Amino acid sequence: MPRLVADAPLAHLEWRPGWRHESRPERAAGAPAAAAGPLAVLLHGVGGGRQGFAHTGAALAGLGMRVLAADQPGYGHSASIEPYDIAGMAEAVRRLIVWAAGDDDGSALIVGHSMGGMVAQELMARTPQHASALVLAATSPAFGPADGAWQAEFLRSRFAPLDAGLGMPGLAAQLVPAMAGRDARAERLAEARALMAGVPEATYRRALAALVRFDRREALARIAVPTLVVTGEDDRTAAPEVARRMAARIAGAELAIVPGTGHLLMLEQPEAFDRVLLPFVARRVDAVRKE
Repeated sequence: MPRLVADAPLAHLEWRPGWRHESRPERAAGAPAAAAGPLAVLLHGVGGGRQGFAHTGAALAGLGMRVLAADQPGYGHSASIEPYDIAGMAEAVRRLIVWAAGDDDGSALIVGHSMGGMVAQELMARTPQHASALVLAATSPAFGPADGAWQAEFLRSRFAPLDAGLGMPGLAAQLVPAMAGRDARAERLAEARALMAGVPEATYRRALAALVRFDRREALARIAVPTLVVTGEDDRTAAPEVARRMAARIAGAELAIVPGTGHLLMLEQPEAFDRVLLPFVARRVDAVRKE
């Protein structure tokens, strides 16, 4: 089991190689540990949380990595930021990496899902030395056309259940099934609904407003670290064609499409997601060990 570390630039769940915990995670003040293995940072999407990476975090620790599944700003145990935008989220991740590595030049393999993938791209564009490799999962380099009309309609549709008083539980009940792929398991969708229902409504609204302004299309060609682009076959939010175009613009990027899976791929089918993820990560870990 991981431990919850609240005393950090971003609160997070932490796994380390060989750890054995009690059945209930502990809340702890974290301390950097340089010898705990290569670092991985996992970043959730707008309707998620650190718990969405429970399966993947344990799997990566099994490869010998120190894994941090972060609460984005305003989520879980992490404080919010001002202004609330993707750049500020990326800066929070940079501070987490430096803190965890105990080194101003520390770096991490970054796994970003949806909005988390946008944060990973922003970090790469601003401070590329802090990313040793990228996994861009169910994400995109921009959010719709640049004219703003599509973004405005998207926000209107997403906010409508909240404006009608349904709250985050009501929104989750509507949205999660619509985002899932045809092979999603019922118990996994229940977990996804619970995660989304637990997001503070104010944070959700601010996060959506931030991500629709994101555009790093021009930066894709400058990504110079090993990169895996992955999405679900049934993803209607970050469709396979979007993933193909992203991968084509990143030198040497690998592309994977997970069959029968929608936008919440690491929750819907964590085993299938990890079958794509782990070989890519294992090659990175082997390369670090040979250095």
